[in-house]
Amino acid sequence: MDSNMKTDFALKVLTAPLGKTYLFSVGQAGFIIKSASGQLLGIDLYLSDCGERIEGHIGFKRLLPKILSTSDLEFDVLIATHPHFDHFDPDSIPELMSNHHTRLFASKECNKLTERLQMTDENITYVAPGDNYKTGDFQIHFVNCDHGEGAPDAVGVIVDVDGKRFYEAGDTCLRLDRIPEYKQFGQIDVLTAPINGAYGNMNEKDCASFAAALQPGLVIPCHYGLFASHGGNPGLFYELIKQTNPKIPISLLSIGEGLTL
Repeated sequence: MDSNMKTDFALKVLTAPLGKTYLFSVGQAGFIIKSASGQLLGIDLYLSDCGERIEGHIGFKRLLPKILSTSDLEFDVLIATHPHFDHFDPDSIPELMSNHHTRLFASKECNKLTERLQMTDENITYVAPGDNYKTGDFQIHFVNCDHGEGAPDAVGVIVDVDGKRFYEAGDTCLRLDRIPEYKQFGQIDVLTAPINGAYGNMNEKDCASFAAALQPGLVIPCHYGLFASHGGNPGLFYELIKQTNPKIPISLLSIGEGLTL
């Protein structure tokens, strides 16, 4: 592809009309929020295919297409909820940050990656649960999650934008005891949460229970389909929601698909 040509997905994001708020799926646990004024926030964007190289086996071969190049969009904000490569993409984040405009909020252990990658940008902030930041159109709250010993610094994130509230649960097991923490921010309009059931994450049944306790305006399952080793069955999650909590709206976003918040 010519370096001056943007992917179809990037053009979709760029041409989404101003005045509305959008959420786009980039696959795995990656999402882009576009504010009504056009500012862009990316969460856990995995844009490369570094997984198989890093893990050294086919279980981490990328099975979904790469729909976005690092030069396609200039983000106002990036968030990396923990240091795992599919959340802090070492092949992509340095390039996404090279404009010296983008702000990166990353969990504390990500500092080891930024040091190794020789990222000394002043726009990097390391975060922990309880931290809150206002940047541009986005009010960002970092909250607890439980990704086990593999990433004890992992965080979830609640983003308030244009009067809407988006909650990415982060990579986490089921922790119903923490529901009051999340509810203190008010009604969640959109919840995204993992269903893969591996590496300490919620499975389909766990996520359905989590959504039932939180009662968001919409739930979007994520963290499935990208790697053979990760698992996750969105069809099963859909059936569980229909059987146990049919009043909770659900959206199954394909990679590159967007919706209006």
